[in-house]
Amino acid sequence: MTAPDPATVQITVTAPTPNLLSSLGGYKGLAIVQQANVESGEITTTPIGTGPFKVEENVSGDHITLTANPDYWGGAPELAGVTFRFISEPATAIAALRNNEVDWTDTIPAQQVGTLDGDEQIELAVAPSNDYWYLALNENREPWNDVRVRQAVAYAIDRDAILQATSYGTAVANQLAIPETSGWYTEYSEYSYDPERAQQLMAEAGVTSATIDMLATSDYPETSTAAQIMEANLAEIGITMNIRTPDFATWLDEQNTGSFDMLMMSWIGNIDPDDFYYAQHHSGGGSNAQGYSNPEVDALLDQGRTETDEATRKDLYAQAATMIADDASYIYLYNPAVIQAWGPAVQGYEARGDKAIRFRDVTLAE
Repeated sequence: MTAPDPATVQITVTAPTPNLLSSLGGYKGLAIVQQANVESGEITTTPIGTGPFKVEENVSGDHITLTANPDYWGGAPELAGVTFRFISEPATAIAALRNNEVDWTDTIPAQQVGTLDGDEQIELAVAPSNDYWYLALNENREPWNDVRVRQAVAYAIDRDAILQATSYGTAVANQLAIPETSGWYTEYSEYSYDPERAQQLMAEAGVTSATIDMLATSDYPETSTAAQIMEANLAEIGITMNIRTPDFATWLDEQNTGSFDMLMMSWIGNIDPDDFYYAQHHSGGGSNAQGYSNPEVDALLDQGRTETDEATRKDLYAQAATMIADDASYIYLYNPAVIQAWGPAVQGYEARGDKAIRFRDVTLAE
């Protein structure tokens, strides 16, 4: 990477890299920052970047104040600045929004959506995020190394019941990772709730009964709630579930050492399809804890990383995603909702699936 002039960064890659711009533009990706800011360590408290706002004040645990960046390459934003206050109690945040003490909040629990919908004092956004919740079965253990048994689990679970219990109906069921709102979405709906089909697959695999070690975690209550529903679902097809709920640090150790039969977790999605599939399902992927390996999927994911024609690339990922789901490498459950609210004076704000908070084009009505 070089900087031929103060307004230009030149990046040299060793191969075509179609996800480079989304990595730079997405808030969960790369960033162009000032070298001195990094070397001094001040980037953790007063980062200097290339965005429309710059950090004016950072009071840990209380607030962060941003001011408009007059040198922003896209032109200074309309807002003079933004102050982020940390309000952890949802009732307090919602009351502050209604009383015009704050203009925007994302401190809204899913169970409050029903009561806030239709409230004329606020604008409410509930949209599927790029994040997703999934199940993974350990393919290094029997009988989960048999695709038919994994598929049986996929047919046996009641996604709608899980979605309702964990998200109060705000999430969107999805049998792949990428939500329908994305241009990379692929239609897939193979695994309806079908215990009879699940029992047939178990019989074909020669498995009449099994005990499954389910790894949930106390730090993510969704996993425990869903596990209780799945425990009843799987009992119908002869699978007895033992649920463990360690803290997340222990959960990570258990995942990384393969000490589980099945686990449930979420992945923080970004923008590009490579972020959703490569690390998790390529044979050499760094997050492939389930031990999935399919040479055809590997080839598709490798090709997708360097294919620059968007239509061709979309087809590659559609093929790969379909194979991944058919093989039940992950059993996808749902995309949780982005839930945000703002006052009527806020104009031009849009909730984003990647949860990035963008006030660049926002104005405040008088």
